[in-house]
Amino acid sequence: MAALLEISAGRGLELAWVDSAVDAFFLHVQGSGRIELRDGSVMRVGFAARNGHPYTSIGKVLVRRGALDADQVTMQSIKSWLAAHPAAAASIMATNASYVFFRELDGDGPIGAEGVALTAGRSLAVDRRYLPLGAPVWLDTTAPLDPATPLQRLMVAQDTGSAIKGPVRGDVFWGHGKLAARRAGQMKQRGRYFLLLPRTARPKPGGPQS
Repeated sequence: MAALLEISAGRGLELAWVDSAVDAFFLHVQGSGRIELRDGSVMRVGFAARNGHPYTSIGKVLVRRGALDADQVTMQSIKSWLAAHPAAAASIMATNASYVFFRELDGDGPIGAEGVALTAGRSLAVDRRYLPLGAPVWLDTTAPLDPATPLQRLMVAQDTGSAIKGPVRGDVFWGHGKLAARRAGQMKQRGRYFLLLPRTARPKPGGPQS
C-alpha cells in the first residue's frame, strides 16, 4: 500500500475533496451523485471503475452487532447511527472493502451500465446474470414512503449495482433531491416484476420467473 500511495502522490487524481466521510461512503454505494462546491456550483460524478473487492452491506453489519434491528435499516437510520457514533463510524464503514472510482459527468446523467442516462422513476438496476440490460420490466410493489400505495409501472433495466444480487431484486433510480433521497433510502419493499418479452422468445433454462 505504501508503494501505491507513493506512486499516486502528487498526480492530481482526485476530483474533489468532500467534508463528510459518511456522504462520501454513500456516494460509493450509490455509484453516482452530485457534489456542491464552495462557490455554489455543482459537480456531477458517475461510476468509472471499482477496485474489485466484494461489497459488504454495513446495514447487515450493524444488525449482526446488535446496533440496529433488521426492520429499522434504511439509509437514513444508518447515517443517523454513524453520526451518533463517530468513534466507531470509520471502522464500520471500513468493513466494506468495495471502492468506486468516479469520473466527472457532463450533459444528461447519471449514466447507467447500459451506457445511457438514467430516468428518474423509470430506470431499474438489476442483476445481469438474470436480466439483460435494456429489457422492459413491469414492476409491482409499493411506494417507499407510503407502503399502502401501490407502485406499479413500466421500468427499463438500465443499470447494475454491487448490492443487486438475485433474480428478483432491483433498485429504482429516484433521481436527485431531498425527496428522491428519502425514497431511495427507505425503499426495501417486497414485490415482483414481470419481464416483458416477445411471444416468440424462449425463456432461458433456469432463468427468472415472473
